[in-house]
Amino acid sequence: MAVEIERKFLVISDGWRAGADAGRILRQGYVAHDGDASVRVRLSGDEAWLTVKSGRTGLVRDEFEYAIPAADAAEMLDRLCADRVVGKTRYRVPYDGKIWEVDVFAGAVEGLILAEVEMHSVDERFDLPDWVGGEVTNDPRFRNSAIALLPGFETAD
Repeated sequence: MAVEIERKFLVISDGWRAGADAGRILRQGYVAHDGDASVRVRLSGDEAWLTVKSGRTGLVRDEFEYAIPAADAAEMLDRLCADRVVGKTRYRVPYDGKIWEVDVFAGAVEGLILAEVEMHSVDERFDLPDWVGGEVTNDPRFRNSAIALLPGFETAD
């Protein structure tokens, strides 16, 4: 079984940009979402994935991810997820032996920047970069599935 253990933080400065890669534009939508599980479609250029995630129990949740044809993902985003799509640019930023993923959102929440870091265990300790602010891991407002439901949300293409 695949397990995801991650923490999510607000980003409070542009300090992360100095170590970031070039970034990649992502469109992701939710085919299904309830409190117990979600099914997400993600498209980036000519790569795409279908991801099934369980509801979160603390920092841990089950996650199953499968590569799918980009054309299928585009069609799913347009036909099945039209009102639940998030647009963002994701940057990978190495810091102190970890790879942080920094998401810069577009559309209705333009200006929102979040950083996630995956962990090997729930009690793993790591240093926080100085560009990271408050933790929002357990705040449902900062879940991508909640952001996708905001009225008037437009994707980054």
